[in-house]
Amino acid sequence: MRQAVTIEEVAAAAGVSRSTVSRVVNGSTAVSPSALEAVQRAIADLKYVPNRAARSLASRQTLAIGLVVPEDTTRFFGDPFFASIVSGINERLVRSDYVLNLFIASDDPGHKMTSYMRGGNVDGAIIVSHHTSDTFVDRIAATMPVVYGGRPVREREGDHYVDVDNIAAGRDATSYLISRGHRRIATITGPTTMAAAVDRLEGYRRALQAAGLPEGASEDGAFSSDGGADAMRRILAAGERPDAIFVASDLMARGAMTVLAEAGLRVPDDVAIVGFDDSPVAISVSPQLTTMRQPSFEQGQTMAGLLLDILAGKNPPHGTILTADLVVRASA
Repeated sequence: MRQAVTIEEVAAAAGVSRSTVSRVVNGSTAVSPSALEAVQRAIADLKYVPNRAARSLASRQTLAIGLVVPEDTTRFFGDPFFASIVSGINERLVRSDYVLNLFIASDDPGHKMTSYMRGGNVDGAIIVSHHTSDTFVDRIAATMPVVYGGRPVREREGDHYVDVDNIAAGRDATSYLISRGHRRIATITGPTTMAAAVDRLEGYRRALQAAGLPEGASEDGAFSSDGGADAMRRILAAGERPDAIFVASDLMARGAMTVLAEAGLRVPDDVAIVGFDDSPVAISVSPQLTTMRQPSFEQGQTMAGLLLDILAGKNPPHGTILTADLVVRASA
């Protein structure tokens, strides 16, 4: 078995000194752009990970874990999904010696947050709800153990993640609508910069293809209530009204249902709806929402457990896939 890559090997590959590599790993800004790029490239090529166990022996362990959510605060505090994820993470960490630090950032101007995390202030990170544009998470993952919530948008060999089988869930939601006799089925997706949104859309398409049905209208609702409402308006304005809609989150479904009511359309008599999450939103709307139950609390627990195992020197599975189950209520 090949021994772990050393900091000296990274320095040799990058053509810089050991101290320069150390400064990059620890988030120092006292590094030239060319040296920074060379070191980061060498770290990625060699798959170098700082030896956190050795740092612990040197009393440098922080006993802190960073939860990184690349979203704005409005979405974080407005979406029940995040509350459930954080509850699951916290439930697992309270049975350990670790504390949780929360970092909410849709961007990292000046690399302030990234430098802080890379500066030895946390031992590892959980990254949830990341987009293809969130390249700053790659710099975090290059210098510490990371577990992703959801399949990484730039998946690399060795990545650890906990995901829901979103393709199967999207397929099951759409298949349920088909089984109820619906044939003009539209969808409201999340941002296609996110793996979960892409996979749920793929599941929707597979169900229609298997049933020999054409795809209906598809609009991005940004995983928000307002976004779902705007997407529903665009679908109605486009022409042929669907008789059912698979909506990739409960929040978006709530927005869509508001617009349907404004248009004088009844759910489920005129338009049936299946949502996704089984969040408290699902039972706060009228009629109550048929939805895919996403095990977000369990996902949080599992992510935290994986990261604790990695920090303890264990070798847990790289990809853990959970299932989402259909919960039938009155909207479909």
